[in-house]
Amino acid sequence: MTDTAPRPTLEAVAARAGVSRATVSRVVNGGDGVRDVLVERVRKAVEELGYVPNQAARSLVTRRHDAVAVVVAEPETRVFADPFFALQLRGISKELTAHDNQLVLLLTEGRDDHARVGRYLAGGHVDGALVFSLHLDDPLPELVQRAGVPTVFGGRPGWSGDGRNVVYVDSDNRGGARDAVRHLAGLGRTRIAHITGALDQTSAVDRLDGYRDVVADADPRLIAEADFTPAGGERAMRRLLDRCPDVDAVFAANDLTAAGALRVLREAGRRVPDDVAVVGFDDMLPVAEQTDPPLTTVRQDIEEMGRLMARLLLRDLDRGTSHEDAAGAPAGVVLPTTLVRRASA
Repeated sequence: MTDTAPRPTLEAVAARAGVSRATVSRVVNGGDGVRDVLVERVRKAVEELGYVPNQAARSLVTRRHDAVAVVVAEPETRVFADPFFALQLRGISKELTAHDNQLVLLLTEGRDDHARVGRYLAGGHVDGALVFSLHLDDPLPELVQRAGVPTVFGGRPGWSGDGRNVVYVDSDNRGGARDAVRHLAGLGRTRIAHITGALDQTSAVDRLDGYRDVVADADPRLIAEADFTPAGGERAMRRLLDRCPDVDAVFAANDLTAAGALRVLREAGRRVPDDVAVVGFDDMLPVAEQTDPPLTTVRQDIEEMGRLMARLLLRDLDRGTSHEDAAGAPAGVVLPTTLVRRASA
């Protein structure tokens, strides 16, 4: 058995740099009041010795854990099957990694998990939370607020925040939906259907509202509810063909739903876009470019949404303020969308 070399200590770094232990501590923990020349000497000694700060001791000084909880209000099977979540998590992870923060992923399989997440957040394990894919009846917002951790939400909140300044990042779902439906109308389509997402989520409600903004007098039979999944898109498309066989265009609430609808149209012998034009929402390249034909869709920058969520949270953590008392801080950031034209419409 070989001996393990002892870990370099704060004292060893101080001796190598020729400064006091207190000076090393301030540099390592990001404190102010140290001259640049001394900061450089300490950093050089840290690198030469391979010194790694003791996280527990550092937390006592900074009152920071350098860890952020990412709470996805969906079961594991949905999160790992939908590329939307992979893109958003990638954006969050990139931003947190760039600032030397750890990502702690928390998923909710059911109501019992909500209480578990609330207890974890209240337990002081993380500095803040990023929460997304909430449903309108979800108890998570109340649990998160009760835990008292700084939080940024992904998606427009469907609740008032109990009078608090709820910070969120979203895309222009309603405006993007309007662009999609206007494009279909501009192609001369007169029987434009909409396959919705899960209507207990604000993104789906906003996209439905955008559809109705353009087709205000739409036949109610042209609206089919689904759940943002390919299987949901297939079921909804079959219902539409059964009750509205003359449908000549479909705006689907996301790319996965559109992919399901395209499969059903192909099985039914409907040519796309000749007989039925199809537009999706998201522009997830692994989906949109692989459908047959490639999918015209509304692009939202999903990865950037994740990065911006993390950036807003870290900004407030660095300031040492909560969203409720950050005077003048924006309650929400809404990113623009763009229509990307491919062969399906």
